[in-house]
This record gives sequence, C-alpha cells and structure tokens, in this order.
Amino acid sequence: MKNLRIGIPSKGRLSEIAIDLLNQAGLRFRRQDRSLFARVQDMPVDVTFLRTDDIPILCQEGAIDAGITGSDLIDESGADVDVLLPLGVGRCRLAVCVPEASAMASASDLNGRNIATSFPTITNHYLNSKGVSAHTVELSGSVEVMVALGIADAITDIVETGSTLAANKLRILETMGAYETVLLASRTSPHRELLDRIRRRLEGVVIAKSYSLLEYNIRRDRLPEAESIAPGFDSPTISSLEDPTLCSVKVMVRSSEAIDQMEKLEAVGASAILMTDIVNCRL
Repeated sequence: MKNLRIGIPSKGRLSEIAIDLLNQAGLRFRRQDRSLFARVQDMPVDVTFLRTDDIPILCQEGAIDAGITGSDLIDESGADVDVLLPLGVGRCRLAVCVPEASAMASASDLNGRNIATSFPTITNHYLNSKGVSAHTVELSGSVEVMVALGIADAITDIVETGSTLAANKLRILETMGAYETVLLASRTSPHRELLDRIRRRLEGVVIAKSYSLLEYNIRRDRLPEAESIAPGFDSPTISSLEDPTLCSVKVMVRSSEAIDQMEKLEAVGASAILMTDIVNCRL
C-alpha cells in the first residue's frame, strides 16, 4: 500500500502553522528547496505542498488522504470530505463589509447591489438565505479596494483583526460565518487507522495549547486550600519534600485561568510557583 499522503499549504502563514502543528505532533520532515513532497521520519506518511484552496478538492478526489486548510475553503469548494479535527488556530470571520459612511444597516439593503468577493459560493448561499438578490463580482485578489475603485457597493472578505477594513474605511455589515484551520480527510482513504493516529496526535497538541502546568511548594496543612483553588484535571500530583511539613504540587490548569490561580495560591502560602507551557498531552 502507498504511504498516506497529507497535503498542506506550500507557502504563507498557514503553511507555517501546519508545519509547526505536524512537528509538535511528532510528524517530522524536511522540505528540500522547493520540492513538492517530503517524507515523514519513522512513519509511512508523505507531506505534499499544495495551493491552499486546492486541498479540499484534491482530498475529495483521493489525490491526498488528508489535508490541513481553512474551513472556509472547504465550504467555498463544496468538497465532500470529512473534517476530522478543528485545530484551534487561524480563527477568522467571513463578513459582508460596506463603506463606513454607507447608510446600509442590514443584508436586505444589499438588494440590487454589486458585491466583490473571493468567496462567491458562500456569499451567494448567504444572500439566498436572506432573500437578497445582488450581483457578485468574483475576484481572486484583494477585494478591499473595490469599493474605492467603484467596482462594488460592498465586499465579502475574511476578517481577523479589522485593521485592513479600517485602513480602507470599511465596516462590517453582517458576519456570514466563523472559520478556522482544520484537519480534513478523504472519505475513500484506505488509511483509516493511520488517519486516526494522526488525528489523536494533533488533538493532543490542540488540547495542550489550552492548558499549562503549575508547580509549587506549600505546607501540608494548607494543601486542602490550594487544591480547592487548582484541583487539576483529575487530581494534583503531590510529592514529599525533605522538610516533612512541606510538599511539592504539580497541577494541570487552563492557561486562561493560570495567572489568577497563581495569585490565589500565593495568598494561601504557596511558594516557588512555576508556570510551564504544555506542548502535547493526552487526556
């Protein structure tokens, strides 16, 4: 049987994200110059470097067994694939945007308007769901300047921070959907067991990004107070120290809560409190 083939973007920020995720999941490879293929060390897996928006269709057609790309590109292509795992990165919104000075207040105001977009499928589906009849102008490059050029009355585009909109004096009229980077797979791939193994590895990376490890020392008589602040995933790991009145504690906590918990632990007598990032885990 041929090696499992996984497609990732050949360039850009999403390429960097995909390579980093695969490396953290133990799928290590080296791309030679501008080669289109790379062999994963110690696993029957080949990495293929592709255009980002080609990945869903190539996955549907079985040219690759799996891929990493944006969920917006899956919806836009209409590809019939399995989404195995949201990867927790590359989050964005696809929005309808209009000039800041425009009087348009809702989707109904788009009737009869020209809308520039790189996402005609998603845009037309959205407009149809709102009962709006508009003319979509399909473009492959930046669409933000099309209003200023007089090509369109509105645009639909990916929005992350909103700084590009502000620079072009645009505002969001309505959000059409939320998207992120995902792991997708061909429905016809013969590598189901290996695909699940890769999914589990990547899931460990995704989960790890949400947690941190706290380590601290505390008097044993104050341990119940500390455990009430940071009980851990199942329970904390407690180790004896040379001083029998003290113990060392390791506990897994949500990264978003870690700083607040460190302050509370310090308030009940914890010392030598350390916070460490977790690269991968299995829960």
